[in-house]
Formats: sequence, C-alpha cells, structure tokens
Amino acid sequence: MPNATLKGRIIWHELLTTDPDAAIEFYRTIAGWDVTPFPDNPSYRIWTTGTRQDAGLMQLPDDLKLMGVPPHWLFYVGVPDAEAAIAQATSLGGQLRMPAQEVPNVGRFAVLADPQGVVFCILQPGMEGDGEEQPPKPGEFSWHELLTTDWQAGFKFYHDLFGWEQMDSMDMGPMGTYLIWGRHGRQLGGMFNKPVEMPAPPHWMCYIMVANADAAAAKVPELGGKVLNGPMEVPGGDRIAQLMDPQGAVISVHSTAQVVRAEPIPAAAPEPAPRPKPVPRPKPKAPAAKARKPAKPTARKPVKKAAVKKAAATKKPVKKTTAARSRGRPAKKR
Repeated sequence: MPNATLKGRIIWHELLTTDPDAAIEFYRTIAGWDVTPFPDNPSYRIWTTGTRQDAGLMQLPDDLKLMGVPPHWLFYVGVPDAEAAIAQATSLGGQLRMPAQEVPNVGRFAVLADPQGVVFCILQPGMEGDGEEQPPKPGEFSWHELLTTDWQAGFKFYHDLFGWEQMDSMDMGPMGTYLIWGRHGRQLGGMFNKPVEMPAPPHWMCYIMVANADAAAAKVPELGGKVLNGPMEVPGGDRIAQLMDPQGAVISVHSTAQVVRAEPIPAAAPEPAPRPKPVPRPKPKAPAAKARKPAKPTARKPVKKAAVKKAAATKKPVKKTTAARSRGRPAKKR
C-alpha cells in the first residue's frame, strides 16, 4: 500500500468478544456477513461479504477480561513505519498499550491510546493494497466517531499523528461542537465531547453500512441484542441506529437514503377496477433519489450531530455507548 495514501487510513476493524460463535449469527443477520477462519490461525476468524474481507473476530483475551474490559470493537490505522508511529504518538501525549508485534502475512501492529485514553491500533501492512477510500458498500464500515472529554485536544493528536483534516463543524448548542474530520477531501467521521451523564468512558464508535438501518435495528431484540438509540434520521436523509450485540459490544448501523431506496418498495393498496373486481396494482417505484450531501455529514456517512442531540435528550449513548478499550489485532479495508 503506497505510503502516500496509507498513512491515516483506517484499514481494519476487529471484534473482541466473550463468545465468538454466538456473535456470528447476530452479525450475519445485521451486517450480512459470512465468516471464515484465518488460514494461519483458525481461532481468528474473518467477517466476509463474498470474496471481500470486512473485519476480524476473536476471543476476548483472559487478561483483558480480568481487567474488566468488556467485548468491544477496535479499528486499525495504517502507518508506513510502526515504530516511528509509536514514537510520535507517545511524544504527542499518547500511551503505548501493547508493543509492536509481527503477524505473519499480515504486518506489524501495536495498540495505543490517545491523550484522553481512547484506544486504537496502528498497522504497518506486510503487503500493498488499495490506498484510497471509496464510498462504502453494505457490509463495510462507513463512519468513525470519537466521543471524548476534549475533542480539540483529540483532533490535534490525530491530525499530528495521521494527518486527519478538519472538514466541517456544527454548533450543537449546550452539547457543544461536533467536528467532522476526513482525509483527501472525503468526510470519514466526527468528534465531540460526550455528555457527562453518559456512563461509558471516552471511546470510538464504528458504523457499519447496511441496506436499511431501520430493518436491521428491528431484528436486534429477537437476536438477543439491544437497540440503544434510534433508528433516527441525520442531516441529509441518512438513517442510523446504535446497537448492543448479545455479548455487550456496541456497534452502529448506517444506511444512506440511496441505499434504503434501493430496497423493494411495497405495492400500493388495491385500486378498484372499472368493472367486476378490484385489481391490485402495484404503485410504480419512484426513481431512487440521488444521495444528497448533507450540510455537515456526508450523504454516505452518519454525521452524528442529530444523533448526539437526541442521545443527550434521552440519556442514551450517542454512538458508541461502550468503551472500546485496549487490544491488538490484524488488518483491513479496501
């Protein structure tokens, strides 16, 4: 993966959970993923969509369980040199939570925390890949939102370390500012100060693109999970919902107006025919409206501003109501 496009790109996501087997059915239904063992270590599994690898799945290590770390999602940010990135991160006030390790046929990774204690991973890939972000497809991750105690300090850290750019911001009144960040001209996530009443510590919330966020959220209770917030509309017409899987990991789903409209439109109620019996006539499908770029978010990314307001009002976790604490792991993205 070329260095010019690798640095700062989120290239992998990973679920650490207490029951990987039980988690499979939940995410297969919600995200449409299949699962396959990682060839070099069958205990580590890969979430897939067709031939595409979307994320990883592994058992939450015993040492983390003893520390009280709950099931959680982590993401990995690409760097051209893991050791250099570690040195820079610690010089900027970050913490090294797990030293760099080599994973055969994958690359070199380490677990870090930003100055506010939010955990993330870095990965120096062992092979080249597509170096540019593309519009997310169902099953891929579409938005990354930092809920923290000092978004200005958080943004400076990630800007200096990865080159992430401030692309927009929104005044949320008593809730403060919601900053939209991205890279290479594409909006990729948000940052804001989480409400003090929110029980979770500072953390990153990851969003999975799905065909229909409302339909996905409706299936959660029967699968043993919980809907924490939403479904709701965000600026631009996209839909989001924050969920907790049966093992306690928090994840969000996101669908764009365009993706939702791609779903079958129910037939209209029967209209009376001129003669004997009414003949049901399906209402013609309206052409799918092109996803509009929202004022703040992107038409394809959940811009959690509206979500944040609603979350505060209902005292529910906006985005990622669980802590994505520490741990290290492999690689992803397009």
